[in-house]
Amino acid sequence: MADDAASEGVPLQKEPTGFASAAKSFVSGGFGGVCAILVGHPFDLIKTRLQTAPPGTYTNAMDVVKKTIAADGARGLYRGMGPPLIGVTPIFALSFLSYDMGKQLVFAATPNRKSKELSLGELAFAGFFSAIPTVLVAGPAERVKVLLQLQGQSSSGPAYNGPLDVVRQLYKEGGLRSIFKGTGATLARDGPGSAAYFVAYEAAKRALTPKNSDPSNLNIGTTITAGGLAGMAMWSIAIPPDVIKSRFQGAPEGTYKSFLDCARRTVGADGIGALFKGFGPAMARAFPANAAVFVGVEMSFKMMDRFF
Repeated sequence: MADDAASEGVPLQKEPTGFASAAKSFVSGGFGGVCAILVGHPFDLIKTRLQTAPPGTYTNAMDVVKKTIAADGARGLYRGMGPPLIGVTPIFALSFLSYDMGKQLVFAATPNRKSKELSLGELAFAGFFSAIPTVLVAGPAERVKVLLQLQGQSSSGPAYNGPLDVVRQLYKEGGLRSIFKGTGATLARDGPGSAAYFVAYEAAKRALTPKNSDPSNLNIGTTITAGGLAGMAMWSIAIPPDVIKSRFQGAPEGTYKSFLDCARRTVGADGIGALFKGFGPAMARAFPANAAVFVGVEMSFKMMDRFF
């Protein structure tokens, strides 16, 4: 799931047992998502521009940074940050609740199990499941974000005054279908990515937690390490579909017939290496952004536990 954001996934916390726990998860997940956006958005913008720019536009990630700052100043590195910030709370809340639903489905399917600890395969199922409801919010948010990030890359193309203006113009252009363009592509990225995310997080947490200790009581070093590794695991799988998603969502209407058509034409024109454009910025972002998610969630969760 996502830098996205969208769909970057939500860390494991206490099992929801009622409205109060669900509310805490919602608030702490949203706060963790905001932390991830503030830390990781410049990396995401660099990744998106590398993925979508015509060949020869940029030489490398640092060239994107230099040209972006030269054109728009430092604030240019935060283009398109509005949609992720607006969407992180429902996206993270949906991801957490859907992940819990996925785990409950596993338990329901194995009523006679001896251990309450899920296997890594079962965690992968629950992680993939978490992306399905979440993508209904993440897909349109990604569409708006990509269009805003690409603005300023060239003098051509439509000009947008902000996220709401993007939505207005997209609706005028093609209705809800245009707003939701690339939602399936977002699921193609976030389904496997979320599975890898939750598996990597749980595996790292188990490995880093001393024997006979409560895995839910993670120290900040363990939280940072497990969260960062989870993010890197997710993006090591998610980057090829993310390249196609970004190109598909950022292209003018009619450029590609479908997500698969975009993938075929991208590889045909630029080779298999095109599927890994932006890999460096994505991986550079993955560790600090996901570490920020986990630290933000842990801090806010513990703070709420003090007062509620």
